[in-house]
This record gives sequence, structure tokens and C-alpha cells, in this order.
Amino acid sequence: MDMLTGRMLDRRYHVRSRIAHGGMATVYLATDTRLDREVALKVMHADLARDAEFVGRFIGEAKSVARLSHPNVVAVYDQGADGQYLFLAMEYVPGRTLRALLRERGWLPWNEALGIMDPVLAGLSAAHQAGIVHRDVKPENVLITPDGRVKVVDFGLARASAAMGQTRAGVIIGSVAYIAPEQVTGAATDARTDVYAAGIMAFEMMTGRQPYTGESPLAVAYAHVNSDVPAISDLVTGIPPAVDQLVRAATSRDPQRRPPDADAFLRAVRALRGASEPGESITGSWAVPAEAGAAAVASGSHTMVVGSELDGAGLTGAGFAGAGLAGAGPGSGGYGGAGYGGAGYGGAGYGGAGYGSAGYGSAEYAATGRYDAGGAAFSGANGGRRDVFMGLPFGGTTAGGGRDGGHEPFLQRWLFSTRLVYVAVAVVALLAVGIGGWWLTAGRYHAVPDVAGMSEAAATTALVQAGFHVRDGSSLIDNNVPKDNVVSISPSGRALPGATITVTVSRGPRMITVPPVAGKSVADATTALQAAGLTVSSTTKPVGVTGTVVVNSVAGTKPAAGTSWPQDKPVTIDVVVGLSLPPLTGEDIAAIQQWAAENHINLQQKSVTSSKPQGIIVGQSPTAGTPVPPGGTVDVSVSQGPPEVQIPNLQGQPFQQAQQTLENLGFKVVGQKAFFGNKVISTNPSGQAPQGSTITVYYGGF
Repeated sequence: MDMLTGRMLDRRYHVRSRIAHGGMATVYLATDTRLDREVALKVMHADLARDAEFVGRFIGEAKSVARLSHPNVVAVYDQGADGQYLFLAMEYVPGRTLRALLRERGWLPWNEALGIMDPVLAGLSAAHQAGIVHRDVKPENVLITPDGRVKVVDFGLARASAAMGQTRAGVIIGSVAYIAPEQVTGAATDARTDVYAAGIMAFEMMTGRQPYTGESPLAVAYAHVNSDVPAISDLVTGIPPAVDQLVRAATSRDPQRRPPDADAFLRAVRALRGASEPGESITGSWAVPAEAGAAAVASGSHTMVVGSELDGAGLTGAGFAGAGLAGAGPGSGGYGGAGYGGAGYGGAGYGGAGYGSAGYGSAEYAATGRYDAGGAAFSGANGGRRDVFMGLPFGGTTAGGGRDGGHEPFLQRWLFSTRLVYVAVAVVALLAVGIGGWWLTAGRYHAVPDVAGMSEAAATTALVQAGFHVRDGSSLIDNNVPKDNVVSISPSGRALPGATITVTVSRGPRMITVPPVAGKSVADATTALQAAGLTVSSTTKPVGVTGTVVVNSVAGTKPAAGTSWPQDKPVTIDVVVGLSLPPLTGEDIAAIQQWAAENHINLQQKSVTSSKPQGIIVGQSPTAGTPVPPGGTVDVSVSQGPPEVQIPNLQGQPFQQAQQTLENLGFKVVGQKAFFGNKVISTNPSGQAPQGSTITVYYGGF
């Protein structure tokens, strides 16, 4: 049985059963006893809780997803810890994963696959708009409820795109079958990374297989980098070219050729399903007007093509019907016999005249793998528009049939003139002078390691390893560098390879014997110490003495006289301020009163109740060893003896009972048996006695 099943976490969540077990955490079904609702608890594995980076990423999951509120994203309610268990409380979604559905069905028709992609992309779109990238999109993270609702779960690898733009060096984050090329190479990741994984997931749903296999996960990862995802139509019949091309664009190895985010991918999917927003339809490209084309492409702007703008040679008469979606979708002839509703989008499909002589479905596209293969795409009737497919320009002709512009381009004039030769010669000459000067002044020199302060042995090793020879220089006294450590080297900074470096080593600080200054005034002691070459501390230390007190005289130094002491370290002067207070606790007050009078000390007494005999000192202030000047005051607490306790009349009671009574009152009891029997005859003393004293009990009567 699982160790957490049946337990209460954080005094709130009653764990009922285990749902799933993953590489980083285990998911449990639990009841939130505070709100009386079912939740899914994601509990991090205990052996990973010691990894601070992993814990931070786990907690980051809660902070990232808690910002999302979308019907297609599993909500995070709470995050907490209970002992060694770190957990997230999430929305419980009954049902199964997309992975389980694929295991059961194998593959899905393209229209059904797009029906699942729609809510998945809607959830990812909400995340992208919040600045969050999932980075681990896969069928295992897509939940499908019994009533058909779809939710995206497990943003455990999510990072706000503003704070995290790149995978750490040497670490691949994400599931290898769905990982984007930029995650493998360590390049920047953004919303297009999720678009790639979603495209791989769409490929798997329509084909029943993943695009890459290999002998190891690393081989699969590098297949994403080095190979294009196969066309779905090469593996499954009946796939409309528009669907084929959308998946190919989403899974492009070049992020610039993908939809810029999940929202753009979603609108393309809805257009193919016939569920686009009012007045919009997707053509498979993002169009840029000719007058603003270059600026829009440069800034990364993407504009969906509005249906009314593509009449003529656009989609009307050459749209999605025919070879496009007609005959491939559900029902008779796709979406209404001839594409999206009868003849509404024309009859020639993608392979007609609408997108140029070669079209999207042509052999030229199959041979080149590019989306800009259209020969005269959008020329003439298209109004001179230059189109961008997933952000990349294609079909660069104008309404007049020529290239953009009517004059020889500036770059062409330079490339085919003698001016380029002169510029090239000048550039080469400048480079030669610059490189030569750099080599003579800096390039041929190597950096000399900074070894100042290092031990002589460590410095020699570092210099030899750097390619230099080492020579011992003179040693010198240095108050700042410890003995046998390097003071300086020559040359330093940079030197020719193989040069000899002279090392100067410290003999340590100058050592001076501390002279005796006890009995002198502070001023005279300071002068004597400085005359010896020592540094004197700016503050003195007040001390007490046990002999004759000469206030403000010098008692000695720290360190003591005769000590060999570094010149740069300060010497502290001990100044007499009074008598060193002896320990008074336990002494008789009468003796201490006499001592205080002899040494001109004021004694302040306070009587206290104590178990000590009367007149014994049980406390003092200040403590022993504190200097007390003549006329100073010392407070003492003097015992007035233990309190008097009334002795009860115990006559006639059994001895054991009387003994217990007296001990409860704080007395010590001694029994004396006088006759046969066990009854108390008398006590000594009787009446009252100090608490803690001994009571003799005589017993023996009947």
C-alpha cells in the first residue's frame, strides 16, 4: 500500500488513492476537508526534495499556473509542504489522458484530431498570453473528461518567457519525442517551442506513430535537429493538403517558419475546421501589404488573411475545395461537397491558380520543402501583396510582374562596380595595420597570473603552468604579507611566453619586544611603547588589582612585557580602575563587612529567604573579578535563614503517616523507637522549626 494513502497532509488534504506516478512526482486523489471538494495532489518524490533547484522549479509550477484561469487549463488551488512532502493541490479532472485514448484507438481521423487540438491550443494560447511557455506538451499532459472536455495539465517545466529564454547548458528539459530542436541545441525557447510539440502531437494523432525513433533518447533528440518531420500524407491517405501543410509548418525545424504562438496555430486549426472567427479565414499564410511588407516582416508582425481580401486570384475560385479539403473530410465531399460549403471557396484547391502556378500541393513544394515555391503567387489580381507564410516572405513579384522596385538596387550597383575593389583593398590594409599593431603591442604577450599573496610554492606552480620560468628575488620585511608569501613579481601583467619572472617573498612583519610599562601613567606607557616602534591601541582596558590600588596607573599590557610582537598589531594598555572584586557568595556577612571597610567599599545588604544559614551571602553584584574603584558600591544578598514551619501534633498517629506528613512540610525525619508498637509518642523539636531541619520522632505506643 502507498505510504501516503489514508494520511492527512497539511491538516487539510485527506489522501484517498494514488492516480499516477511520474519521474518527478506522484499524483493522488484527495479530499480538501476545508472546502469539501475533490482535488488532485501532486507530491514531489522525497529523494528529490534535497535538490534545491528542483524544489524551486516545482514551486515555480504553482506560481506560473496559478496565474492562469482558463477552461482548458487544469487549475492550481494551493501549494504547501508537510514535513518532507512538498505538494500542489490541483483541480481533479476525472477521465483519461490523450495517451490512453491513442493506446485504445491507435490513430484518429484528421478532423477528430483537429477537434482535440482546438481546446489544447486554446489552453496553451492563454498561457502564452500570460507570458508562460509549457515546454513539455505531450499526450500524457492532455486530459479528456467523460463528457469530452479537454484540459492541459502539468506546467511543471513552465517558465515565464520574460525570465527564462534558454535551456541550461547541457540539460534538455521536456519529453524527447516532442522536444523542439532549439531545446536540444540550447538555443532560445519561446511560445514556438510549444507550437512544435503541439504539431508533433497532431502528427501522432493522425498517423498513430511518432515521427522519430532511435536506439536511445539522445538519438531521437538529435533527429529533431537534423531531420524534417515526414508529411502526414506520405503515411496516411485522405489527408487534405491544407492539414498536411499546417502540421509541416508547425513542426518546422526553423522556429521562424512556425506559427508565432498557440493563438495563431489555433486560428489556423479553426479555419480548417470551419470554425474560424466571424469574417476571418486562414489561408496557411500571414499576409503583409506591399506598402508595409518589409517593415512588418522585420518586426515579426503576423496578420491573418481576411476572406474578403482574397477574391479574384486569392481563394475565390482557387481556394480550399477540389484538391484541398473536398473529398477528404467527414460526410460527402468534405465540408459540404466542394470544400467549405458547396462552391463557396472555388474548385481548384491548393493546386490551382490561386497560390501561383506551382501551388501548395505542387511537385516544386515536394522537391524544395519550402512554402515560397509559388511562381507568380498573388501577382496581378492579388493587388501587389507580398505574402508571409508563418512569418517568412514568398512569391516576391509586383503587380507589374517584376521584382520589387523599378530601378537597379543599391547593393547591385556596388557589387558590380570597381568601387567595391577599392573599398576591399582599403579594408584589407586597415585590417593588416590593426592586426600587426595589435600583435606587436599586445597579441604576442601572455597574461602573467596574479600570484601576490600566494605562498611561494603555489605561486611558482601557477607561473610554471602558465609557461614562464621562475627566479627567486630578494626577500623583505612586510607588515601586510604573511611570512613566505609573495609580495610582488616582475614583470607583472603581461609578458612574452617563456619569460623569467622574479618573485619577491615576504619575511613577515617586523617583530618587536614589548617593554615593561607597569606602574607608569597611561601617557608615559604610550610614549614608551611607541618609542619601541610598536602600535598602541587607541582604547585602554580597565582592570582591577588585588594588591595596593593606584587608580589610573598602568597594570600591564596585552601582550605582556617581554613578548615578541608584530609591529603592525596594536598593543593594549591595562589601566587600574580599582580593586578586583573577590567572590563573596558563601562568605559570612560579618567578615565581608570588615573587608569592605578596609578597602573603602560601600556594602549594600538585602535580606532574602534562603536554605543557607542566617548571615551567609547568597548573591553579589557586580560579579567576581569586576574592578571596583575606591568608594564604589557592591550589592550583596544575605540569607536570613530558612522559614519557620509549624510542626503539627502527630501524637498517636502511625509512624509512617507522621513521617510522610513531616517530609511533605520540608523536614528531614529521624525515627526513634522507644517501646513495642507503631504509634507516635512525641517529636523533638515541637512547635516550630526551620524548614529543612531534622525532626526526631519517638514512637512505640499502641
